[in-house]
Amino acid sequence: MLNDRAQILLKTLVERYISDGQPVGSRALQQFSGLEISPATIRNVMVDLEEMGLVSSPHTSAGRVPTALGYRLFIDTLLVVQPLDSAHVQQLKYQLHPDNPSRLMMQASNLLSELTHFAGVVATPRRPTITVRQIEFLRLSEKRVLLIIVMPDGEVENRVLATDKDYDQSQLTEAGNFLSQHYAGCAFQDISLRIQNELHQLRHDMTALMTAAIAAGDELTAKKNEDYVISGERNLLHVNDLSADMNQLRKLFGVFEQKTELLQLLDASRRAPGLHIFVGSESGLAGLDECSVISAPYASNGQVIGTLAVVGPKRMNYEKVIPIVDVTAKLLSSALSQH
Repeated sequence: MLNDRAQILLKTLVERYISDGQPVGSRALQQFSGLEISPATIRNVMVDLEEMGLVSSPHTSAGRVPTALGYRLFIDTLLVVQPLDSAHVQQLKYQLHPDNPSRLMMQASNLLSELTHFAGVVATPRRPTITVRQIEFLRLSEKRVLLIIVMPDGEVENRVLATDKDYDQSQLTEAGNFLSQHYAGCAFQDISLRIQNELHQLRHDMTALMTAAIAAGDELTAKKNEDYVISGERNLLHVNDLSADMNQLRKLFGVFEQKTELLQLLDASRRAPGLHIFVGSESGLAGLDECSVISAPYASNGQVIGTLAVVGPKRMNYEKVIPIVDVTAKLLSSALSQH
């Protein structure tokens, strides 16, 4: 428990460090805290805060910087977050267009990145099944075919297939028509089970093409059930707190590339309502030791279906970033519910 004076000094220290990025000395704390106490008294309080693990002293400076524990106490008890004004919220709302779910995810990710100048992440909704409305094949070149999968909500996925033989466009059209007519509204899992018994309706040399299309559909299902879209990760290359340690930066980008661990973190956030903030090692991911993750679940028609987040340095403007994450989650939920 901190007394009022210690709380004010810690709050001032964190705010000055977030603003300037430099260790905060006793004279700066005296100037910005509003407290009428001497620098010597402030130094004594700093010693107490350091013993509690809330601040630390870099070797190169007499000033202090907050630790991860100091940030946590600041966020939980000292931070005052101001909600975004209604005009700003309306401006953000116009940037999310409820015409296509997959586009909405990317728009939300871009929005988080642009507003915070950090990385914006949106974990895509998990789908137990992916159904198809239409399937088409287009000849690209010899032994290369473009598979076009149109889903009931209008979302389109493309895959390039490498085939063992060269198909002309009339053969590809025949195969696409066969799949669309027989399996529209079916899930790929069901198509896989049924098609083995029904391929005799097509010429034998089309079997390999159809099998490749179903395999691509199965891959799409797996991808949709475990993926996220991310924007602005390159912004983190320009954050001094992160770019100064190339080994740590490589670990961070390894988290983005490998995906599984970050998805598990976002999935854990989805299970409880409200905003979640992970500071440094609280995430449990070594690549995020120097980062904070601010996440919030989003919903469709009242049912939580995914999570979005901002990944940035521990020295971020929480007062600004927290309402951006919160509002973006609510706007995304509203847009998805309109679709």
